Amino acid sequence: MQGHAYAARQGAYSVGESSSSTSWSSQQDTEDDRMIALVLSEEYANLDGAVARRLANLAPIPHVPRINSYIPTINDASMDHQRLLQRLNVYGLYEVKVSGDGNCQFRALSDQMYKSPEHHKYIRKEVVKQLKDCRSLYEGYVPMKYKRYYKKMAKSGEWGDHVTLQAAADKFAAKICLLTSFRDTCFIEITPQYQSPKRELWLSFWSEVHYNSLYEIRDAPIPQKPRKKHWLF
Repeated sequence: MQGHAYAARQGAYSVGESSSSTSWSSQQDTEDDRMIALVLSEEYANLDGAVARRLANLAPIPHVPRINSYIPTINDASMDHQRLLQRLNVYGLYEVKVSGDGNCQFRALSDQMYKSPEHHKYIRKEVVKQLKDCRSLYEGYVPMKYKRYYKKMAKSGEWGDHVTLQAAADKFAAKICLLTSFRDTCFIEITPQYQSPKRELWLSFWSEVHYNSLYEIRDAPIPQKPRKKHWLF
């Protein structure tokens, strides 16, 4: 589950050389992630729309950005999960499961964009930048001090919400499509507010609990088996 494994908050770095070297390493890692993401984005920008064709008869409901406010009980969550599994089966869809470490929304978006969930830090950084740079588009949906909200959202392990989904759609010019476990809402579509979408990103949404990346079964990535290490190493 997305929220039951929050990343541990790291303590303050020591001052002096340790702090500066850590800062340089972090900046280099961020730049490396950005370069990889740009290359992969070009490679996977042209989607074949297989999932969209399979769900063509579903009518999406209008999306209203909102922050997370309700976490279902265990019983409700179990029923919702079963409902989602049934819908995946009906439509012949496959979930690429991402880690439930609080970053799952960003991991699922990363998998859809770059065929790997490991660029979630880059996705989060770009979404938070969108929130900061375009405050007027999102502030009205956030019932708290807005600066506090986007600073909180910048932290690894902080759950993404429907406001960050809208910001992601706007930032990446993407139509984000959610197949959900909601009883009365099977399909939610999130479109960029001021530009035409250039790509489609498909996520499953175990409602208010977890996001995964979604593919048609025949197009699902083959899971990579971990390499076996020699016993001496």
